[in-house]
Order: sequence, then C-alpha cells, then structure tokens
Amino acid sequence: MSTATSHAVGERTVGERTPTRTAARAAGSTGSTVDDRQGTAEADNLAVASFLLGLPGLLLFNIVLGPIAITLATLALVRGTSRRGRAFLGLVLGIASVTILAVTTATSHGVLIDLGS
Repeated sequence: MSTATSHAVGERTVGERTPTRTAARAAGSTGSTVDDRQGTAEADNLAVASFLLGLPGLLLFNIVLGPIAITLATLALVRGTSRRGRAFLGLVLGIASVTILAVTTATSHGVLIDLGS
C-alpha cells in the first residue's frame, strides 16, 4: 500500500508524526487531536494517583502524602480530567490526611513520635 493510500485510509506509517494542536487549527480541523487525548489521559492519571496517594496518607506518612494528593487532585481538575469523582475523592483524602496530622500534632503537644517512652 502506498503512502498516499495509507493517509487516505487513516492509517499511520512508520515514522509518521502526528499533527500538533496548532497545525490542526491552521489546517482548519475541528476534531480532537492527539494532544487533547494525551492531555486528558495525563489528567486521568493524575486523578488516580491523587486517590492512591491520599488513601494510605490517612494512616502513613501523612505529612508527605497528604499535600502531594492535594496537589495532584488540583492539577487533574484544572487540566479537565474525565475522572472528576476520583480527583475529588483524592482531594478530600488529602485534606483529611493533613487535618489528621494537624489534630494529632495538636493533641500530643507538637510531638509526632515519642521515642523516649
């Protein structure tokens, strides 16, 4: 099959580059491009990562995992994830993790781990 035929059918040949968003706009294309799909997939991955880091952050390493979960969930929501529920859940878990850290630190008078007992 020739290169012209493969372009007409919509198949990609080896080494062919996909059009960028600006090239698609310049050509007058209004369909979704590869960049849009990759951006959504990346935002979906951020939403899943925020959930998976926020969940263990409730009990372990909440000083690190909580803020990371909050950051990843916020980035996923800003970038327009299709998994909004998971991103919101990651955000809530991250906030709960930081809240638990603050409460346990306040009730133990600023001592996180007491090794002397």
